[in-house]
Amino acid sequence: MADRILVVDDELSMREFLSILLRREGYLVDVAASGEQALVAAQREWPAVVITDLNMPGMSGMELLREIKARAAQEARDVDVIMVTAFGSTESAVEAMRAGAADYVMKPFNNAELLLLVRRALERQGLELENTRLKTEVRGQFHFGNLVGSSKAMAEVYDLIRRVKDTRINCLIEGESGSGKEVVARAIHYSGVRRDQPFVAINCGAIPENLVESELFGHVKGAFTGALRDKQGLMKAAHGGTLFLDEVVSLPLPAQVTLLRALQERRFTPVGAVREVEVDVRLVAASNVHLEDAVADGSFREDLYYRLNVVRLVLPPLRERADDIPELVRHFLRRFSEEYGKELTSVSPQAMDLLRRYHYPGNVRELQNLVERAVALAAGPQLGVEDLPARLQGGSPTLRVADPAVPADFPPEGVNLDAILAAEEKRWLLKALDAADGSKTNAARLLQMTFRSFRYRLAKYGMDDG
Repeated sequence: MADRILVVDDELSMREFLSILLRREGYLVDVAASGEQALVAAQREWPAVVITDLNMPGMSGMELLREIKARAAQEARDVDVIMVTAFGSTESAVEAMRAGAADYVMKPFNNAELLLLVRRALERQGLELENTRLKTEVRGQFHFGNLVGSSKAMAEVYDLIRRVKDTRINCLIEGESGSGKEVVARAIHYSGVRRDQPFVAINCGAIPENLVESELFGHVKGAFTGALRDKQGLMKAAHGGTLFLDEVVSLPLPAQVTLLRALQERRFTPVGAVREVEVDVRLVAASNVHLEDAVADGSFREDLYYRLNVVRLVLPPLRERADDIPELVRHFLRRFSEEYGKELTSVSPQAMDLLRRYHYPGNVRELQNLVERAVALAAGPQLGVEDLPARLQGGSPTLRVADPAVPADFPPEGVNLDAILAAEEKRWLLKALDAADGSKTNAARLLQMTFRSFRYRLAKYGMDDG
């Protein structure tokens, strides 16, 4: 649909000239001989852009500018006003811009320049519209009411989100990888009073240790080799909104000290700077291991842990809320059917049974990937067993058994290799703990792995007693 331009000028020749010029560019054009007529025309068909003369009998162009911008604000409409005059001055130009004019053009003007100003105004409006659409889409996607699951465990998560969403209180989210920690963090942000402010997410484990402080707090030009210009940190970028620190346990100790002070004082100093930056940020941190262990082994500051752990949300693994699986499957089925342009409307009972009985070491993220794969491969209107990967199709009763025994012979119905390997891993973890008299540090050494890796495996299987 063509954009509508309203031309306002008391000279008939100028109205006709601009009307022809703009119509040749494909715009819809309305004309008015006065400010009063312009307001009537705008009420009838709202314009995207108004091009108005400044000096007119009756209502002046400046009065029209103020009135049409006021109406636009009242009716939540968008409009750009370009002022045109043969008797301009610096003072009138400044006044027009302060009153909300998009631009100010002197007669005689260059036709190409005027058309460029119109295009820029329309492009700005297009970007604003797209930005609003994306914000609405993001809010809908991450509103906590759209977190999927009606189990008792999820009801407790919803209750906590509801209680913290309108505060600036810091939150700590713990849960296995793939359990939805970032989705919950976004739900806290987009369902609360900070929804119109930035949500900034950072994976602390993905940043080189020597760059963590620069990424979080920014730096000034020349602060270190390679700092060619000032850089705003993510903490400042999240001002007024929410900063989400995923895998917060990976933060090096120097960055932990700076973060603690920033949270306490609500200010920090960028790397290499001398002036502090004030900031209003609600922090949501996440970890797939218990931070108490990191505090115990000295890799995470105790004072920062207590600063983060004001409110703690523990996300249950999917295997502990199996009643939510059908609801999640239907949710992902609708989503990916739309994305892939398919008309899948249901899941066969046999396929749903397999999906319910699988143990999901990758949690909700793994279920999402399974459904996306199935939708992409499905040929009919119903998702069936044949659309699921081979590890699910066997239908072995050991799919949901916590510690399956290793079969002596390969059974005809097949085996769940992931479950068997998980059981073996758990067995060796327990053996190492027994051999080390319960010392996790020594047990990790016996298994020739890092303490952090050992702790992660314990948490993955729910064997970490904190």
